[in-house]
Amino acid sequence: MSPYIELSRQQWSALASATPLPLSQADVEKLRGLGDPIDLAEVDAVYRPLTALLQDYVVTTRERARRTSGFLGIDEPPTPFVVAVAGSVAVGKSTTARLIAHLLSRFPATPRVDLVTTDGFLLPNATLEERGLLTRKGFPESYDRRALLGFVAAVKSGAPRVSAPVYSHTVYDIVPGEVITVERPDVLVLEGLNVLQPAPRLRHEAAALGSSYRPQALAISDYIDFSIYVDADPADIRRWYLDRFLTLKRTAFTDPRSYFRRYADVPDDIAVAAASRIWESVNLVNLQENIAPTRDRATLVLRKDANHHMREVLLRKA
Repeated sequence: MSPYIELSRQQWSALASATPLPLSQADVEKLRGLGDPIDLAEVDAVYRPLTALLQDYVVTTRERARRTSGFLGIDEPPTPFVVAVAGSVAVGKSTTARLIAHLLSRFPATPRVDLVTTDGFLLPNATLEERGLLTRKGFPESYDRRALLGFVAAVKSGAPRVSAPVYSHTVYDIVPGEVITVERPDVLVLEGLNVLQPAPRLRHEAAALGSSYRPQALAISDYIDFSIYVDADPADIRRWYLDRFLTLKRTAFTDPRSYFRRYADVPDDIAVAAASRIWESVNLVNLQENIAPTRDRATLVLRKDANHHMREVLLRKA
């Protein structure tokens, strides 16, 4: 027995015929992430049914809110519908999040869609260094989880304006004074490694967050209406990560401001060896210890094959 309905690629893609496809190949190329070979055919097979399903969830949630308000005799407008996208580094969750946000904004019922990544809530590098956490960047304890929880709670409460910090992958740090502002969207897409994490529950984990930190009863996932976990074999993700690192070596790393500028001029084999060490000591450990264990908390799991194509969809039973 499983809490999920398991659908093959063929079964899932067959649902696409009943939904519109408002994207072109040019749109897909703008939205896909580095190293993700997704094309229009993949969007057609995977994201047409997914966004149609999400629309149904949005409408159903709004109807439930309307009925509840009627029962209570109050006039309370529905709050933003929050979609979370989780998964490993290099698995393609950023592409998934961007495609979902773009497609949902083309439906009449959800024209206002905002996308926020949890990278903006990483602690600044100086703070991570002070706490001895710089080599654990991306682990749950490397985030300002109080601020992240407060942001999502405010959005879900219907606050008119809520701001989130901005992270730069070029300088590998928070951008001082720069924010992204969310103003009561129809849908908020929240993308990040650990968005499905439960509240801190271990003493050593709470202690790593600072002496002033107190374990919280609530987690970000308590405010999420629909969650997606992008899944793949760790060996495939490792290969995608190394391929992406080499691409970045020839592009983004050549920027003088890049935190990884030192890798731009070294031979490829040295860069790959360094990337392999980072994968094994940081990203794979984080995946195994923190990210993969949250997979079973997702509403829907997108399982990819070795070519980045969706192999199977698991949808939690109602």
